Amino acid sequence: MKVMKFGGTSVGSAQRMKDVCRLITKDGLPNMVVLSAMSGTTNTLVEISDYLYKKNPEGANNVIKQLERKYQQHVEELYATEEYKQKTLDFLKEEFDYLRSFTKILFTSFEEKIILAQGEIISTNMVTNYLKECGVKVILLSALDFMRTDKNAEPDLNYIKEKIGEQLKAHPDYDIYITQGFICRNAYGEVDNLLRGGSDYTACLIGAALMSEEIQIWTDIDGMHNNDPRVVNHTEPVRQLHFEEAAELAYFGAKILHPTCIQPAKFAGVPVRLLNTMDPSAPGTIINNEIQHGKIKAVAAKDHITSIQIQSSRMLLAYGFLRKVFEIFESYKTSIDMVSTSEVGVSVTIDNTSYLKDIIADLMKYGTVTVHEDMCIICVVGDLNWENVGFESLAAQALKEIPVQMISYGGSSHNISFLVKEADKKRALQAFSDTLFNA
Repeated sequence: MKVMKFGGTSVGSAQRMKDVCRLITKDGLPNMVVLSAMSGTTNTLVEISDYLYKKNPEGANNVIKQLERKYQQHVEELYATEEYKQKTLDFLKEEFDYLRSFTKILFTSFEEKIILAQGEIISTNMVTNYLKECGVKVILLSALDFMRTDKNAEPDLNYIKEKIGEQLKAHPDYDIYITQGFICRNAYGEVDNLLRGGSDYTACLIGAALMSEEIQIWTDIDGMHNNDPRVVNHTEPVRQLHFEEAAELAYFGAKILHPTCIQPAKFAGVPVRLLNTMDPSAPGTIINNEIQHGKIKAVAAKDHITSIQIQSSRMLLAYGFLRKVFEIFESYKTSIDMVSTSEVGVSVTIDNTSYLKDIIADLMKYGTVTVHEDMCIICVVGDLNWENVGFESLAAQALKEIPVQMISYGGSSHNISFLVKEADKKRALQAFSDTLFNA
């Protein structure tokens, strides 16, 4: 069984829902399908929640009414028979009446999470009804019946594996199993969501639990590219990545995938394939545990970086200096991306500046602090094992005409990172492409 996930753009209109249904039934084999909310729906549900937080039920009702009309139009375009048009319209009436019920009660974050879950509930019901109209043997499994997080807000892997197994055992012999991405219950049984990675995370958790043949993430781009196609000319899809390479690229700016979501698949050894709903024949990118030795795969960039340099000659070789520095960042729950050290100081980068003033004030107890904002981390990813002679110098050579403030290498065998000014980002990315891929 394959697990196939489709994002909001892929189910963003009636026609695209039809296209998705053709894809999931194409091979005639049983598939588990994870769907996001239709594009734009979650943002609208957030807007409704904002009105309710501000005690403006009239504003919320106006937005609910607009969203309801939009879905009613989708129904007219999606279904061919009056039976399924009416069946889906009845379902939508219940859904939007349910949303309107929140305008009459005290609104908290608990109610907000319930509202945000309705986008996926609506899209999965609409697609399930369309498949039934087409004569497909399909069943909708509610993610709220098997997807759960623990008290640390992490996926409860044993629970997920047990419950989804029970669901499939109770409903055998279906051609297609539909479920919702993103939404879950927390350890207390309340409606919640997976946050990081959203529907991609759901698909990978299900694929790992089922030890599926393959997890397919369908988006609107042909796999993961070797550079940012929004910035650089002549990028190409990378056809194969190791899980660690994909995680590095995702963390450092490749928006197609969240770095956390592929971890369950990695540990289960289930390959993840990135595919394009707009061009289903394209091979996409396969992510697995195989390494292509001696090859640089791709470049990615992470914006809005701030670098902090702490220099103190009196702390020269002092025991505990680094510990004290890192404890300051930990106390403000601020993660560090890059680290570079010398005998008299340490430089780090952060992407969260919420507590920057407080962090600087605490760091000044230990030395002179210098801050540079509007920086950018560019990472080069591939088989960068230290024994592969020449790759580091080739990457550095690409930036021979661009100022580099920091270089980080050795923490991973898959990544070498460079810190440059955001103003130099486009020039740096193009230079990497010209040197590494287009030479």
